[in-house]
Amino acid sequence: MLSHMRSARRIGARGLGARGLASAQAPASVSTPTVIKTLGSGVQVAIDPTPSYFSALGVYVTAGSRYEGTYGLTGCSHILDKLSFKSTANHSAKAMADALNRLGGNYMCASSREAMLYQASVFNPDVEHMFELLAQTVSEPRLSDEEISEQLISAEYELNEIWLQSDLILPELFQQVAYSNANLGCPLLCPQDKLSSLNRAQLLKYRDTFYRPENIVVAFSGVDEKTADQLVAKYLPYSGSSASPSQLIKEPARYTGGEFSLPVPEGIEYRGEEFHHIYVGFEGVDISSEDVYKLAVLQMLIGGGGSFSAGGPGKGMYSRAYTRVLNQYGFVESCKSFIHNFTDSGLFGLSLSCVPQADRVMAELIGYELNLLMSRDIGKGGISEHEVSRAKNQLKSSLMMNLESKMVQLEDMGRQVQIYGKRVDVLEMCAKINQVTRDDLIVMAEKIFTGSEPTIVVQGDREAFGDIRGMLARYGLGKTASASAEKKDNTTSRSRGWF
Repeated sequence: MLSHMRSARRIGARGLGARGLASAQAPASVSTPTVIKTLGSGVQVAIDPTPSYFSALGVYVTAGSRYEGTYGLTGCSHILDKLSFKSTANHSAKAMADALNRLGGNYMCASSREAMLYQASVFNPDVEHMFELLAQTVSEPRLSDEEISEQLISAEYELNEIWLQSDLILPELFQQVAYSNANLGCPLLCPQDKLSSLNRAQLLKYRDTFYRPENIVVAFSGVDEKTADQLVAKYLPYSGSSASPSQLIKEPARYTGGEFSLPVPEGIEYRGEEFHHIYVGFEGVDISSEDVYKLAVLQMLIGGGGSFSAGGPGKGMYSRAYTRVLNQYGFVESCKSFIHNFTDSGLFGLSLSCVPQADRVMAELIGYELNLLMSRDIGKGGISEHEVSRAKNQLKSSLMMNLESKMVQLEDMGRQVQIYGKRVDVLEMCAKINQVTRDDLIVMAEKIFTGSEPTIVVQGDREAFGDIRGMLARYGLGKTASASAEKKDNTTSRSRGWF
């Protein structure tokens, strides 16, 4: 349950995530034998023929919630995600489920803000059978009224559950506030008030609009080029010629910042949850920017986690979130940095959870810690060379470990081809990370924290948190923070506003 939300957080909410460190300007692949071709129809095919004991297959469609408002199709991405791998033109829902389970059951669909992703992995002898099922659910779903009704009921139940889980609903609300509920701020999940009116005609319109050859990338990992070509030609009707390609209307991302607060739901009292939450962030960078490497290192340097973590240094317990916040202030239950990168914008910020009695000091704590990232005085808490080195090594390690997964490799390849039209090798990414310096991170922090107005989302007693925006401005955070703000205490470093 809630797989669509988890997938969105893993993929959509972070853009391309850790795998998205590849830059549009980076040179071609160094060591990964990737074949990329565009068929006459416009469908792109990406093939990594490196042999393995099993193979991974994926289809990536340029669609998602950011486009829905323009076309009047709010909520369709979410519901089509839930309708994946159901009945198709050639299979009943039961036959589809039985076939997938016999093949190992390793398949998924995820809706994000900028893509619909369909993926599966299977042992090599069953590649054709799995691709046929994958192609069917992408190209010829039946979308029966009965199935739609079932999924709408399921979505309503899941939405009610999500609103009781702060770690799921608050990042989504933060995204919506940051972009004023438009473009990248369009809701990733179908709004509850839209469930009763969403129907089959809208879902078919969504598919007709976005599921066109020029918007589709097919990816194979562990499959040779000849076999991949045969499978696409045989099972994917989009592989034929397309006489009338249509250009999607993509409303430019417009970051606005803003503030939103909501109470702690009464429904979670029985769980004993007593924490209040605050999210503060700023506009980051788009996924094709060279600065994405610098910002990713900065995010790793800040790190994050909860007050209890089973693990050790490998879990990031030497990051600033632990050493400067969680280990110092017992009233903070969790402290996490976040980074989301999209094709034309991004978000970067910090989230904290605390006991209600500490609400009044949270804005100052956030302002103080973010301000220190802009300081060049190591003695007063500025970034050190040692921290930078550790963060770079941890980021490269995380990147390498993620790419050990066949499914992650596939997603990395498919999304890169979808965004850039090519694949950037992991060695290129690591080389870019190696080039990041301490000075780069300080300049990056200045640029991000003074380049836009903050986005603030609070769950708890809003009055108790006080003047959050004003407190951030006192620490030089925000585009309109006064350059002539009164002097801080000696323990506080001054910001050199970027603009």
